[in-house]
Amino acid sequence: MRIRHLLSFPLVFFAAMALGQAPQGSIRVAVKTDSGPVSDAKVSVDGRSAQTGKDGVVVLPARPGQASVNVEKDGFFAAHASIVVVAAQEAEMEIELRPRQTEEQEVTVYASRTNVRMEDSPLHVEVISQDEINEELTMRPGDISMLLNEMGGMRVQTTSPGLGAASLRLQGMLGRYTAFLSDGLPLFGQQGAGLGLLQIPPMDLGQLEIIKGNASALYGSAAMAGVVNLISRRPTKKPIREFLVNRSSLGATDGSAFLASQLTSHWGASLLAGGYGQEKQDVNGDGWADVAGYGRGLIRPRFFWDNKKGMTAYITGGLTYENRSGGTTAGSVLPQTEKPYTEALKTARYDLGGDVQWVIRGRYVLTSRFAASDQDHRHQYGEDIEKDRHDLLFGEVALRGSARKNTWVAGFATQSDAYRPHSVPRFAYTYVAPGIFGQDDIEIASWLSLSASARVDFHSEYGTFFSPRLSALFRKSGWTSRISAGQGFFAATPLTEETEAAGLAKLLLRAPLRAERGRNLSIDLTRALGPISVTSTFFASQLDHPVYVDRAPAYQMFNLLGPTRNRGAEILATYRKAPFTVTSTYTYVRTSELEPGAGRVEVPLTPRHNLGIVGMWEKEGTSRVGLEGYYTGQQRVEYNPYRDVSLSYVLVGALGEHQVAAHVKLFVNLENLTDVRQTHWDPLLLPVRAADGRWTVDAWAPLDGRVINGGARFSF
Repeated sequence: MRIRHLLSFPLVFFAAMALGQAPQGSIRVAVKTDSGPVSDAKVSVDGRSAQTGKDGVVVLPARPGQASVNVEKDGFFAAHASIVVVAAQEAEMEIELRPRQTEEQEVTVYASRTNVRMEDSPLHVEVISQDEINEELTMRPGDISMLLNEMGGMRVQTTSPGLGAASLRLQGMLGRYTAFLSDGLPLFGQQGAGLGLLQIPPMDLGQLEIIKGNASALYGSAAMAGVVNLISRRPTKKPIREFLVNRSSLGATDGSAFLASQLTSHWGASLLAGGYGQEKQDVNGDGWADVAGYGRGLIRPRFFWDNKKGMTAYITGGLTYENRSGGTTAGSVLPQTEKPYTEALKTARYDLGGDVQWVIRGRYVLTSRFAASDQDHRHQYGEDIEKDRHDLLFGEVALRGSARKNTWVAGFATQSDAYRPHSVPRFAYTYVAPGIFGQDDIEIASWLSLSASARVDFHSEYGTFFSPRLSALFRKSGWTSRISAGQGFFAATPLTEETEAAGLAKLLLRAPLRAERGRNLSIDLTRALGPISVTSTFFASQLDHPVYVDRAPAYQMFNLLGPTRNRGAEILATYRKAPFTVTSTYTYVRTSELEPGAGRVEVPLTPRHNLGIVGMWEKEGTSRVGLEGYYTGQQRVEYNPYRDVSLSYVLVGALGEHQVAAHVKLFVNLENLTDVRQTHWDPLLLPVRAADGRWTVDAWAPLDGRVINGGARFSF
């Protein structure tokens, strides 16, 4: 079904807005720190404010439904939390304030489904704030790849040197196992981890949330490695009008606009629009484009409704068009064939999604969500043309409630994924996967919280799967630790990193694919001392029946007999003391698989060691200067006649931004100042064409070399 046939879906959800107002309830808020109750703290609920007494307690009236509670006190970070208020009843909550000396940021996370403060969530969720997004926005305005690549335990790996496609690997897991969501909705369809990663601009993002590790218990089969949830910016009382223009030394040109405003007391809207282009570049002069050329345009309006009585609604739609081209440059030919060779991809994507939240009988919060997307592709691999279409339909209904120290969620979801490869119809499929899920968060004591979640999916092709997850949060004397274990599955398809780069026309299947099953365990420990915060994470995972693509001597796909194993650790250290911020990350990953004829070997293109250091000086609102350095260790490479193990390398970068007028900031960014390029050491082109049809080796280092970009940001 085309996206235009789905435009009537939101009408069903907006019909719920006619519910009436229930009698009022009240909230009893107890404010404390590690040393005891906090008196004279300002507590605000629904526009009403009062101060806590000597016992740190205050009681305020509140409307039934989801209520936001804000707490302020000099010398402490402001705290924000939410609670469900029941008509004619008193809800109780306890809020712990953090001294400002800890420099710990207070944020609410939504990917955990219970909308709790980050520090109160038993599930480990990493958050990138809007300030951090703005810092990265000037480096890569057209997509979020650099924003994600600079986080610990995350690596954006180039999967197609011909077209520049990339996927996000979480803790060594391949990109197809990570779910990309927009405000909790799968708007990016099945391609969020491939070229879709390079088609998502960051300008309208207010927050990024990352769950590392198996999250199938929360989001189904697409989240076996984790979740990246992109939270959009909301309209504010003051209108937002922001524009950005950018130009790079390699011929990239970007233009973005973000507008947001409250239209009425109940309605708000935002609009993201952009045009992005890149000239095809042959950096090393061998006649092959090291940087693919593209032209892309997109538009995404969003509408927000709030009746100020606990009922909200949200709807968005998006259109993206892109024409991407690589291969030989104009006037050049392949030395082996003496003919030009073109790799190209045309993309047209349409999506629609939204949610509605309302109160039922003044006691529970009911949320309904829907999403639909339609993606049309035209691939060109030299002489082969492959056309395909991806359709996704998603719907979910969830009920959330709380009682004293428990917050629970239960719901039903269904998703349909359809793939129609017109040129190779033997790979077509339609998967329908309804499922039920539940989650319960409970604060057992001030130092211990637990979260248990589970999901049962009924997959039309692979059967029934049970996906549980258990998480625990421990806090004591300034130490914080989380332990989490989960299990999930992934519905195997012929769409992988390898087939995205080489196509399906030449692919052979030994036998029908089996579903992949995974489980993981993670343990982290955090300690904050003044301006310094250090977090260490240890993780392990195992993937059974992994789908493997053998590219020589034949191009074929099958399930491996043995499991893929991941073991590793992350260290994140942060120093924040105005005007300086220094962040250091180190990741160790050892990932192995049981390849036919080779035994257990390391998964290719997965370096064991990654180290990053970023330093920033900032004068609030006017100027900032930053320096960064990244080390990437050796990694195994395969199907490469020039080497079996890559070299390690170091990247160095710098950036600067300065406000030159009331509404204008100029910026410049210098990437890869050491001019590291894979083609400094080896050719990119193969001496003979591979069995899958490719003419290039895999990318294990940058292909573009030194890049300088600069531009201007306008805000009115």
